[in-house]
Amino acid sequence: MYGFINTCLKSLVIDKFGEETWNKLRAEAGVEDTFMTYEVYKDEITMRLVAEACRLLDVEASVVLRLFGEYFFEFCKRSGYDHMLRTLGANLFEFMENLDALHGYLSLSYKEMNAPSFRVEKNSDGTMLLHYYSDRRGLCHIVPGIIGAVAKDFFSSRIEMEVVNQMEEVERTGKKEHVVFLITLRPAFSEKMCSRNTASPPQRVQASGCRHGEVEILKQIKKHTGAWRNHWETVRSLVQLGKGKLLRGFEPVYPDELCIDLKTFCNAFPFHIVFDEELRVRQAGVTVQKIVPGLQTMGIQLDQYFTILHPEVTFTIASIRKFINSHFVLQTRRDMMPECWKETPMLELRGQMLWMASLHCMLYQASPLLRSLQELEERRMYLSDIAPHDATRHLILLNQQRLAEMELSSQLERKKEQLRQLSQHLEQEKQKTENLLYAMLPKHVANQLKEGKRVEAGEFKECTILFSDVVTFTNICSQCEPIQIVFMLNSMYLRFDRLTTVHNVYKVETIGDAYMVVGGVPIPVSSHAERVANFALGMIMAAKEVTNPVTGGPIQIRVGLHSGPVLAGVVGEKMPRYCLFGDTVNTASRMESHGLPDQIHLSPTVYHALREKGFQLEERGEIEVKGKGRMRTYFLLKNLRATYSEIMGRCTREAGSGQESVHAGLDCSAELPSFRPSLQRTPSFCSFLCNT
Repeated sequence: MYGFINTCLKSLVIDKFGEETWNKLRAEAGVEDTFMTYEVYKDEITMRLVAEACRLLDVEASVVLRLFGEYFFEFCKRSGYDHMLRTLGANLFEFMENLDALHGYLSLSYKEMNAPSFRVEKNSDGTMLLHYYSDRRGLCHIVPGIIGAVAKDFFSSRIEMEVVNQMEEVERTGKKEHVVFLITLRPAFSEKMCSRNTASPPQRVQASGCRHGEVEILKQIKKHTGAWRNHWETVRSLVQLGKGKLLRGFEPVYPDELCIDLKTFCNAFPFHIVFDEELRVRQAGVTVQKIVPGLQTMGIQLDQYFTILHPEVTFTIASIRKFINSHFVLQTRRDMMPECWKETPMLELRGQMLWMASLHCMLYQASPLLRSLQELEERRMYLSDIAPHDATRHLILLNQQRLAEMELSSQLERKKEQLRQLSQHLEQEKQKTENLLYAMLPKHVANQLKEGKRVEAGEFKECTILFSDVVTFTNICSQCEPIQIVFMLNSMYLRFDRLTTVHNVYKVETIGDAYMVVGGVPIPVSSHAERVANFALGMIMAAKEVTNPVTGGPIQIRVGLHSGPVLAGVVGEKMPRYCLFGDTVNTASRMESHGLPDQIHLSPTVYHALREKGFQLEERGEIEVKGKGRMRTYFLLKNLRATYSEIMGRCTREAGSGQESVHAGLDCSAELPSFRPSLQRTPSFCSFLCNT
């Protein structure tokens, strides 16, 4: 199918059910998001979309296909085919009778189109039988949707369609699915008219002052039509019945004898063929004789030189007469063509079959089926071979321009799709760049830099800074390969980075084995000391999961904390960094360097901030601190109100249940009232872990 069909299906889903439903539908069906209008796609794609739509919406295929048929009609109107569709016929019967002709015209532009075929019959009771033929099985329910929408929109009528038969006709050689619909026409009266009038139709006419003669006329209308018509149809019927000699009484006048000689007729209609009930050729136009020399021998069998492409029926008079209202496409047989022409494409003729009962012969009045000047040249033909009165001349030239426009439109569609994909890829790369930038700088600082603004340095009166390093890191480096050091540090830093998200602290930088974190910067918070303290406890726990490449045991780290004022700002242009300055940074570094393995060393300011917040602290005593003199320092041992899983931001499971507990599975900080602010980002992270 052409991309036009899939585009219509996409538009239907988005309009009726939303773009989210379409994205889910195409993902389940495994198809792309955009379809090129003039590109041919496998039928399997459309079938998968329909099947997934039925599954997602929990409805039967017939419902989805009927809805698609109704929407397809509106989609065609919006796509520029409205005027073409309206001019197919004056009533629904004529519209359906000319559907094959419409498909024949569209096939000039859509060469690969494999459209269904239709044949319509009138019944004596006013109903119609619509025969539907298709190579694609299971799509017949689209037809009631389309025909119902046409009847309602173009002819202000309501119809009822039901399947009365599904069979294969012996006359047909292709399009094996054959479905017969019974169509019952129900004229659509306005609600106002229906609610106002309750009496019988003749009584309502008399009540409005109509003469008795008009009532009788209306009775005749009902008798012949079997239904009451709308206002304008009634008016037309009155005119036709009242002035019958003018309209219905017209009879053409025929001459006593045909006033045209045979040569003139064969030259005027160069592609006509007359054959009898035995398919013997009785007469042929001059140009078709030139292309198919065998036709110069009168009495030869027509089916020896031609095959019927459309409608796909057997080549017999009975089959042709059954489908005589269809247009017929005949193609020359390659094995019967002259040797020098066998390598050229075969000629196709498209025209009408007319049964001449008095002669017991069939007239095939046709024209060459050519889509472009290139096809004309490939068949060694010229415009002069086509009669001047034949519109095929102009059709070839117009379609040549149309094909050029379609090619240009197709190129524009492809370019548009390429631009859409490039734009989508650019947006993804932009997001990656922003994520990388936000990893290097605070988000509000990064946004200011993107906008070209200058970031002013800011003073923070209260914050807590943490430094950590690996014990005996120099010895480890001297005894290991560089790649082992990289793996060790990467394993450790990945765990630390995750903890910064859990406890909502800002990672300033890493230098070698040193890791620097701050709480209360760049966004001031009163709980900065608790956040950094919990982060430090998590670091000690996480470090035990990292292997020392020398000893094979867990690595040991030293951690130091200090609270106080700092000045923070962006430094540099090539590789801008958000740096902290002040004595608080130096003191925090001294707490780390004077600390002990697997211990969290606290300055007096941090001790005073934590001593009443549910932490177990231990006094170390006075020590000599380089550049600071003697200081009384402390160790942080644990948080008395938080479990290991809560500190590490991991959800726990109830023993033996295999399910996350309510308090730990959804909110790991639910039992930490004393330092809830320090774990405010934990719930989302825990939910993520539980879901993965």
